[in-house]
Amino acid sequence: MHCTHLALALTISVTSLFAQAAGSADWQDDLHPLPAAEWNSARAAHLLERAGFGGTPSEISRFSAMTPAQAVRTLVRYQNIPNPLPPFQASGAFDPGLDPFATSRPAATDLAKETGESLGVKSRPEGNRRLQQVADRFLYWLRASKLETQRIAYWWAQRMLVTKRPLEEKMTLFWHGHFATGEEKVRDYRKMLKQNEMLRAKATGNFRDLLIAVAKDPAMLAYLDAAVNLKGAPNENFAREIMELFSMGVGNYSESDIREAARAFTGWNYRGTEFILNPKQHDADSKTVLGQRGNFDGVQVIDIILAQPVTSEFIASKLYRYFVREDISPEMRIKLGKLLRASHYEIAPFLETVFLSRDFYSEASVGSRIKPPVELVISTYRKMGLKEVPGIPDFNDLTDSMGQKLLFPPNVAGWTNGKSWITPGLLLVRGNFVYDTVFPPIDFVATDRVPDERYGIVPVADKLAMGKDVTTATKPEGKEVTSMSMQNDRDEDFNTRLASYHAWRKAIEKVKPIPRSTAQLDLSAMVRAAGCKTTQQAVDHLLLRFLTAPVDTDTRRQISLMLETELGTADLQRADTYMEDALRNALHVILSLPAYQLG
Repeated sequence: MHCTHLALALTISVTSLFAQAAGSADWQDDLHPLPAAEWNSARAAHLLERAGFGGTPSEISRFSAMTPAQAVRTLVRYQNIPNPLPPFQASGAFDPGLDPFATSRPAATDLAKETGESLGVKSRPEGNRRLQQVADRFLYWLRASKLETQRIAYWWAQRMLVTKRPLEEKMTLFWHGHFATGEEKVRDYRKMLKQNEMLRAKATGNFRDLLIAVAKDPAMLAYLDAAVNLKGAPNENFAREIMELFSMGVGNYSESDIREAARAFTGWNYRGTEFILNPKQHDADSKTVLGQRGNFDGVQVIDIILAQPVTSEFIASKLYRYFVREDISPEMRIKLGKLLRASHYEIAPFLETVFLSRDFYSEASVGSRIKPPVELVISTYRKMGLKEVPGIPDFNDLTDSMGQKLLFPPNVAGWTNGKSWITPGLLLVRGNFVYDTVFPPIDFVATDRVPDERYGIVPVADKLAMGKDVTTATKPEGKEVTSMSMQNDRDEDFNTRLASYHAWRKAIEKVKPIPRSTAQLDLSAMVRAAGCKTTQQAVDHLLLRFLTAPVDTDTRRQISLMLETELGTADLQRADTYMEDALRNALHVILSLPAYQLG
C-alpha cells in the first residue's frame, strides 16, 4: 500500500478550493453570458476541465487570452481544427466465417452436429472429438474480441490524451455512458469500434440524428436483443430503454407505450456490422404510442418521443449534470429543456450557452464535480505532459479498479456519476494510481495476457507439454477420474477445457499486445523550465499546473516542508542532480488531495 504520502494529503485542509474561478452566488441558474471583464485564467482552467480533460499552463494561458465567447466557440465548434490522429489498427483476429456468431457454445456445436459445419469450420467426419474445432473457435472469438476491445480502449484513451479537440472526445465519452453498450454481450470488437466512431461523428450534432443512428447501430441492436424482436413476438428491451434511459426518463410513459413502440422496431436487425430492415419481420399494423395512433415505424416513434417536452428536459438535464453540477432545480430543468428545444435538439448551441453562462462559473458549480475515473486518469496524464498513455500501470485495470472501464459498462444504464465515484477505498485506489504512475511497479504483470485461472489453462498446457493424453491433461485439479472415464483418453464430441486452452493460445497469437511502456515523466525538467529556484516555488508550480486554482497557504507550506526535508535543502540548484524522486513524492501528495478529485 502506498499510504504514507496519501495520509498526509488527506489531513491537509483545503479552504480556498477554486476560489478564483468561482463567481457570485447570484450567478446560480443564470444562463446569461459571463461578462468579458469577468474572464480570467482560473475560469479558463475551469472551462478546460469541464469541456475537456484539463489544460496545461500554456493551454490555460492561450484560452485566458481569448474572450469567453472565443474560448467556448473554439472548444465547441471544433470541426475545422486539424486533428491528425491515426485510425484503430485491427489485429486481423476476425474472419468472415465467424459471422453470424453463435449465441452460445451449445448452439455452435449443435449446429455442427446437425449440418457438419459451424462458425466457418467443418466438423471431422469421424473419430474422437470431431466437434473440437467448433468449440475451439467459439471460445477463441470470445477471447480475441475481448482482447481487441481492450486495445480499442487504449486507442481511445490515446485520442483523449493528445486530441486537439477535447470536447469531441469528452462528448463521445458522455454518449458512451448514456447509450451504454458492452463488449461482454456484444462480443464483437468491430461493432464496438463502429459505435464509438459513430458517437464521435455525431457528438455535438443533432440529437435526433444521433438517436436514430443508435437505434440502427449493430452494437446496440446486439446488446438489446434485436434478433428476437419480430412481428407477432416483439421484444421490449430496446423500446423500454429508449424511453426510460435514452430519451424520457422513468414515469413518463406507460407499459402500453412500450409494447406498442416495440412493434414499431420489429424487423430492425443487423448483418455483420451493417443495419438491415427485414420487412417480413416488421409489424406494419396500426400502433398507439404516447397518445398518437398510426402505422408507425421506429423513426416515427422516435419523432413522437422527441416531440414530448419531457424529452428535451431529460436530455438537457443529463448534459447539465455531467458538465455543470449534479443538483438541478425543477425550474432550471424546464429552462434547459426549452433551450434545447429552441435549438431543435442541436447539441452544439446548447453547450455554447451553458459554457458561456454565469451559472457555469457560479459558486455552486465550480469545484462541485467529482472526476470520473477515465477523466481523472487522462487529465492527470495531460497535465503531466505525457504524449502516450502508459502501459504500466495498465489503463484498463486502473480505471476498472476505480469503477469505470471503457467499453465494459456495468449495464445498459451506464455508470452512476457523482458521489458514487468516491468511497474511502476508492480514494485510496485513486492515490495508488498516482503512485504507480510516478513510481511504476517493478513486478507489473499484463493481466490481459494472463490466462483465466477458472479454466485451468496453464495446468492443461503444462500436462500436454509433458505428453499427457487429453483426458488426463484436462482433468480438473484435485478431482478423481470417474469410472466412466478411466480409459486413457475418453471418447467425446469435444472437450471444453481443451477448447479453452486452444482458444487462449490462438487469441494471444492473433491479437497484438498493448505496448507496455511506463510514463515518460521528468518533473526535474518541468520545474527547471518553469524557472523554479526553491522548493516552495516548485510546489507552487505543481499546484498551479495540476489544480485549477491555488490551495491555502498552510497546504502549500506543509508540502514544501516535506519536499525540503526529503531534499535536505530548499535550494533546487543544490539538489538538481537528485531531486526527481522527491518531486514525484510531492506530486503524489498534490494529486491525492481531496481538491484534486474535483474539477
